[in-house]
Amino acid sequence: MPRPNTTQLTYGSATVVLATVALLLLSGTTTVLGIATVCTAGLLLGVLVAVTMPVRGRPVKTPAHEEIRVPAAERVGAGTETRIGS
Repeated sequence: MPRPNTTQLTYGSATVVLATVALLLLSGTTTVLGIATVCTAGLLLGVLVAVTMPVRGRPVKTPAHEEIRVPAAERVGAGTETRIGS
C-alpha cells in the first residue's frame, strides 16, 4: 500500500476535525458512548476522504533541448537509379 501524500493527510485531518466538531454540535450528545460514536464517525469519514482522493502523479518532463528523433525508413533499391556517365 503506497504512503499517503501531504495533500491526502491534510484533507483527511481537516475532515476529521471539522466533521467531529460539527457532529458534536449538531447531535448535542453528552454521554461517553455518544461522544465516542461521533469521534469514530469523524475518523472514518476522514479516512474515507483521504483514501478516495485522487493522487496526482509527477509529470514526466522531456528536456527542451532534447529532440525526439524518428529513424528514417530505408529506401528500397537505393542507388539503382544513379547514372554513371552521360
